[in-house]
Amino acid sequence: MKVRCNVGKHLKKTCEAYSQATSTVFLFFLTLLVGAFLWAQWVPVVPSHDMLTTIHSHTALPESVSANPRKPDPPSLPTLPPISCPNTTNQTRHRIKCPAPPTLLPSSLPPPSSTCPTYFRWIHEDLRPWASTGITLDMVERAKKTANFRLTIVNGRVYVQKYQRAFQTRDVFTVWGILQLLRYYPGQIPDLDLMFDCVDWPVVKADEYNWENAPSPPPLFRYCGDESTLDIVFPDWSFWGWAEINIKPWEGLKREIEEGNKRVGWMNREPYAYWKGNPAVAKIRQELVQCNVSKTHDWNARIYAQNWLKESQEGFKDSELSKQCIHRYKIYIEGSAWSVSEKYILACDSMTLIVKPKYYDFYSRGLMPVQHYWPIRENDKCRSIKFAVDWGNSHKQKAQEIGKEASSYVQEMLKMENIYDYMFHLLTEYAKLLKYKPTVPPNATEVCSELMACRAHGVEQKFMLDSVVHKPSDVGPCDLPPPFSDVELKTIQRRRENSIKQVETWEENAWKTETR
Repeated sequence: MKVRCNVGKHLKKTCEAYSQATSTVFLFFLTLLVGAFLWAQWVPVVPSHDMLTTIHSHTALPESVSANPRKPDPPSLPTLPPISCPNTTNQTRHRIKCPAPPTLLPSSLPPPSSTCPTYFRWIHEDLRPWASTGITLDMVERAKKTANFRLTIVNGRVYVQKYQRAFQTRDVFTVWGILQLLRYYPGQIPDLDLMFDCVDWPVVKADEYNWENAPSPPPLFRYCGDESTLDIVFPDWSFWGWAEINIKPWEGLKREIEEGNKRVGWMNREPYAYWKGNPAVAKIRQELVQCNVSKTHDWNARIYAQNWLKESQEGFKDSELSKQCIHRYKIYIEGSAWSVSEKYILACDSMTLIVKPKYYDFYSRGLMPVQHYWPIRENDKCRSIKFAVDWGNSHKQKAQEIGKEASSYVQEMLKMENIYDYMFHLLTEYAKLLKYKPTVPPNATEVCSELMACRAHGVEQKFMLDSVVHKPSDVGPCDLPPPFSDVELKTIQRRRENSIKQVETWEENAWKTETR
């Protein structure tokens, strides 16, 4: 744009300067206008929700075009009531009432998190004795013979009927763990009715129920099983704490052990096999004590008897599990049956030496010799331990890998999310087998997290509050894998036997060389 200057000579320069400035401004705004027009043609308009509704109702996208629909909002999970226990008298503690259980509509269920770990497949094997018959009320009540308590869930409420006193607080923390499951997956646990035996050794003998016209076995839950019994294996109480010997709930303790592993690297650890525990509970442990270093023999083992009474009097200062990861090798040996110590030992990064076990718990069936641990002979423990340590010190990298494989298994496969998922699937699959509708037994008492925590005292209460589930899981339980086929079970067994046989061959060859 140019301005015409019809002025005198004395104003002509001023007018021409004004004309030039005006043209520059005009060109600037013209550029902006053209740019805005081009931008509108290139950048798509982001429609509002109302616009989307209108567009989608009149326009169908071709199949080759991805609609990229809006992601659904996450499910609305119920809010869990916080648990706080103010200073109350014994009289007011008994006035605590259980709140109404939260409900969850099927449409609100969160999606599955992932596929469950492989050891979950043993759930199908544990429940196989009732797969074809189902479980009747008579079968459940026949399990009362040795049960410590009966646990019934009806409409999200938990009821317990105690039959006999359990050792220490095993029953208390087992019930507590199930209550936390209901907080972790509120409104998702079906009605059920079960008997639980807190004693170490399994008692439902398979031979008593495998003959023609034999009655169906009673379904009895406990912490371990073996090849000759049919007891249903359930996660043990110590995942929520073992108050009597100051073993903390697993979630926090697992982190402490993981940190403890970093204090002393594997190569810098003591090049011996370490075990500390109570030898008085079983003959096999008393035999292990004979493998300790002495004036006449050094079996590469350092064995320590644990005096729990003395420890409790001294504040458990010498029994912190996170400080016991300073040897390259650690020994796991059963007590009167399986021992809860297995997970603590495996978590240490040390190569675990497992004296041939008779029993299994819910996760140990996923362990493989020479991959997760080193097998030790039951009938020649001392020489077998010495060979294992000598072999490991001569094959440090491989021994270190075995130790790391086991600790990774424990750290990853035994996260508390997996513990709750295992409980969820086991109880859900069990409930599907019930041939009757569970009802509250006449002498049962309702229990809930608020009631148990606020009536507890001291360390027991502390461990409950430390392990309480504060909010529901924002994802659903993992997908339960299918049962093992017969071929898969035989392959697992054959692989385990071949690995143990290989180690025994190495031992025998080494011992022959020593005697020449």
